[in-house]
Amino acid sequence: MQTLLLTIVCVLFVAMLAVNIYFRAKVLRAYRVLVQNRVDFTPGQIFSTARVEDEIVPTYPGQAESIRNFSRYLQLSIKMTTVLMALITAFGGILMWFRYDY
Repeated sequence: MQTLLLTIVCVLFVAMLAVNIYFRAKVLRAYRVLVQNRVDFTPGQIFSTARVEDEIVPTYPGQAESIRNFSRYLQLSIKMTTVLMALITAFGGILMWFRYDY
């Protein structure tokens, strides 16, 4: 049982690392396009889909797709990393509980 839990924690850690690298590349690529086109936004605007559509996209209609991609990738990255961190913590806690149980 302990080996299975340790394997799950390791696989989840590698998955979190892979997700982080994948989305970091996507976010940086979209951000580079926005910086080159001098698109100005605040963190509050980027993390709110409604504010992206109401405030940023009308100001920069030529960069609408890049703005949406950047916002979506950033939000997805944070959500997936949060879920994976919670799973790693839960399985790590269970692993610690089993470790001291024997």
